Amino acid sequence: MNTAPASAPEPAPTPPDADADAHRWLTAEEQGVWLSYRHATTLLEDHLDRQLQRDAGMPHIYYGLLVKLAEAPRYRLRMTELAMDAKITRSRLSHAIARLEKNGWVRREDCPSDKRGQFAVLTDQGLQVLRRTAPGHVNAVRQALFDRLTPEQQKSLGEIMQIVAEGLQPNEAGADLPWLR
Repeated sequence: MNTAPASAPEPAPTPPDADADAHRWLTAEEQGVWLSYRHATTLLEDHLDRQLQRDAGMPHIYYGLLVKLAEAPRYRLRMTELAMDAKITRSRLSHAIARLEKNGWVRREDCPSDKRGQFAVLTDQGLQVLRRTAPGHVNAVRQALFDRLTPEQQKSLGEIMQIVAEGLQPNEAGADLPWLR
């Protein structure tokens, strides 16, 4: 049976006796790794959100959208491609783009080859905001993550995250993917 320390925010479930052998419950060590991962990623995302809110008045996800557009040819991506790159639902992307449009950082353009399609386009103002914000964001990432790890740990973390991402990226047709919702 797997139990978490009393102070842990997410106690481990207690398996019913009849089903105990039918499930692979986390070991105490695995539970500790899982809780450490959850704790660290929550704190890291909050840290980056606070830095970006303070420096540019935007959440981390909006910054990521601006970066994707800045890296795209002619600073534009189809909305469906942007949702896929950001791993978010089309509805969430539409809301984010509306907020970025309101700030003057992005505009939408109709797709000439597909009447239903739209492009998100980074504006000059959006590019300037990104250029102003990027140094502080990179510094926040460096201080929160890379400066705390040895080069070997950085390499291991990169390899581990690549394995996890590859295992979670569905390749089969009909997969339940956020950007298709």
